[in-house]
Amino acid sequence: MAKVKTKFFCTDCGYESPKWYGKCPGCQAWNTMVEEKESTAVKTQGMNSSLFQTKQKPQAITEIEAGKEPRIQTGIQELNRVLGGGVVPGSLVLVGGDPGIGKSTLLLQTSHALTQAGLRVLYISGEESVRQTKLRAERLDALSDELFVLCESNMDLIEEAIDNLNPNFLVIDSIQTVYQPEVTSAPGSVSQVRECTSRFMRVAKIRGIATVLVGHVTKEGAIAGPRMLEHMVDCVLYFEGERHHTYRILRAVKNRFGSTNEMGIFEMHEEGLTEVSNPSELFLSERAMGAAGSTVVASMEGTRPMLVELQALVAATHFPSPRRMGTGVDNNRLSLIIAVLEKRMGMFLQNQDAYLNVAGGVKLDEPAVDLAIAVSLASSFRDAPTKPDDVIFGEIGLTGEVRAVSRAEQRVKEAAKLGFKRVILPEKSLKGWKHPKDIQLIGVNTVAEALKAALD
Repeated sequence: MAKVKTKFFCTDCGYESPKWYGKCPGCQAWNTMVEEKESTAVKTQGMNSSLFQTKQKPQAITEIEAGKEPRIQTGIQELNRVLGGGVVPGSLVLVGGDPGIGKSTLLLQTSHALTQAGLRVLYISGEESVRQTKLRAERLDALSDELFVLCESNMDLIEEAIDNLNPNFLVIDSIQTVYQPEVTSAPGSVSQVRECTSRFMRVAKIRGIATVLVGHVTKEGAIAGPRMLEHMVDCVLYFEGERHHTYRILRAVKNRFGSTNEMGIFEMHEEGLTEVSNPSELFLSERAMGAAGSTVVASMEGTRPMLVELQALVAATHFPSPRRMGTGVDNNRLSLIIAVLEKRMGMFLQNQDAYLNVAGGVKLDEPAVDLAIAVSLASSFRDAPTKPDDVIFGEIGLTGEVRAVSRAEQRVKEAAKLGFKRVILPEKSLKGWKHPKDIQLIGVNTVAEALKAALD
C-alpha cells in the first residue's frame, strides 16, 4: 500500500509544515498544530464550472466607475445597523456565536424577511434535516414559497444547487460541516474550511450572491478554524449573550462596508428574536433607586447612545491582597481608577475588595465610563446613595482631572428622553453645542468636583 502523506496546519493562522511544532512558527501560538492527510489529487472540474468563469479584463483605476454600493434591506433594522445599512450584494458574511445562542433563528428570520421583499433565498443546513428546519420555520412563522431549504454538505452538490436555483441570498449553516470530496481531511479541518470558504467567496463575488456563513466557536469564544477564515470574508459578526437571559447582542468585529462600532440588540421569545429599539429602557428596567454604589452612565455604541447601570460593591477583606473584579469592564481600567481614588481623593482602599458589574451583561470599553465607575466605587465605600435622576460620564486622567469625551450632545439627549434631571459631565464637553432646557448640566474638571456633585 502507498504511504499516506500528512502535513501539519496551525488552527490559528493556517501555517503549513511537514513536521509538528509545539510552537507555531507563523503566529507563535502554542499547541495549535494539527495533523491532516495531504491531498494527492486536485480536482479542477468545480473550479472550471460556470460559477467561476469570468471574462473581465484588468482596468485602470481611473476608468472604474465609482458608484454607491447598493444594499439589500434585510427587514430587521438592528441587523441593518450592524451591517452598515444593509447587506451588500456579493458580500461574504461570517456569523459566529455560542451553541444555542440563536444564530440559526436570526438567519431564518432574516431569510423570511428577504423573501417578503421579493428575493429568492437558499438556506443550506449541514446540521439539521429539512424537516427540522421546517419545524423551526413554522414556530417562527417564517414560511415562504421563495425560501428554499437544502440539507447538504458536499461542496460540489451545493454549487450545482446554487447554479440551478440562482438565489439572491445564500445561507450556509455551518461552514464547518461543508466538505470538498477531493480534499481527504475531515469536514471542519483547516484544509476543508479554507478551501470551502474560498469557493464560496468566488461564488459570492462572481455571481453577486450575498452569502452568510455560520461558524462554530471554540471554548475561548473565537471562531473555530484558521484565522485566515476571518481575513477572507467581508464582514465578521459575533452573536453574544447569556443563555439564561432573553437579550442577545450582535457585534461587528470586521466590516469592509461599514463601521465596526455598531451594536444590534435583540430579545429572545418563544416566537423568535424581536428587535430592541430602545436598549436604555431594557437595561434600566430593574434598577434599584437610591442604592449606594449604583450609577447610570451614558455610553456610545457606534452612533447609538445607551444608558447603562453600573453597580459597585466595596467591602472589607481579611486577606493581604484585596480583589479587584469587574464584569463588563476592563479589570486593568478598574485598578487604575481605584489607584486614582486612593492617591487623589485619600480613600484607603488597600484593605477593601472592589467589585464592579455592568447590569444587563453589556461590555463597556470606552474611557467615557471612567467617571461613573469612580462615583460608583466612592458611593459604595462611603455608603452614600447616589441621586436616582443623575447620569454621569467622563474620562479620568492619572492626575485626577476629568477629560472631555466625544458625542456629549447625543448622550445628554438620550438622558433627557428617558426623564433624567441632571447630567454630570466634563466641563470641556459643554462647548460647541446647544444645551437642552429640560435637563441640568453640571460641568466638572476634577474627580473631587464630580464626587461632591454626585454624593453631597
